[in-house]
Amino acid sequence: MPSPISVTSGDGVARLAWEGEVSTDELRREVAAALVDHSRVEVHVDAADTGAQRAATWAGMHREGVRRELGQDGEQADRVVYARLVTDTPVQEPGGFRSLLNSFLPRKRAISQMLVRDREGRVLLCQLTYKRDWDLPGGVVEVGESPRVAVQREVEEELGLAIEPGALVLTDWLPAWGGWDDAVCLVFDGGTHGPEVLAGVVMQEREIRDVRFCTLEEVEELAADFTSRRVRAAVEGDQPYTESGR
Repeated sequence: MPSPISVTSGDGVARLAWEGEVSTDELRREVAAALVDHSRVEVHVDAADTGAQRAATWAGMHREGVRRELGQDGEQADRVVYARLVTDTPVQEPGGFRSLLNSFLPRKRAISQMLVRDREGRVLLCQLTYKRDWDLPGGVVEVGESPRVAVQREVEEELGLAIEPGALVLTDWLPAWGGWDDAVCLVFDGGTHGPEVLAGVVMQEREIRDVRFCTLEEVEELAADFTSRRVRAAVEGDQPYTESGR
């Protein structure tokens, strides 16, 4: 019986496609056959077709991302891109299996922030250029970067301050909001400082409009509600984990 999977090729890439359902074994055989004469084999499957995604995964194809597309009716019809290279470690080997898992397991965005206070207990807040609300200094943790290293880097880049981060005082989960995926925010203790710390601030103008020490009441006025809840939870220090500051 002929395979239900069609193969087109060009530029050393084999592209597989099929209608309806396909078994993992069928797809695995076609992938192996295509890699005899091609350096790469790929398939684009409907983002809503979990069966096709499962078959592609267990056939040893790595999930590479989502290709945004529009259907004939103009509605969004995204396609998930799966591929395998001829140089990929075989899936039956531990390294190959780990690499395959790593391609599709969830990845959580991490944000590191620093809680810097003055001797009156006020909290250092930044007014950001890309949103109206004020926030704690810090930023997104880069791929492969330690959250502790990230917050020290961000504070130095944004404010010109070399502050060694102390203990982790709060882990706050942020639900998806305003076009952002969900994230985990880690708040590190930045210590207590005198007024001279503000004199040492060199603001990165592309991101920071202003910086100042604020009371918790001022934080509630200047920051988004979920940010003010996070700051209060970090200051009070009686709970190590919150969700949107709660």
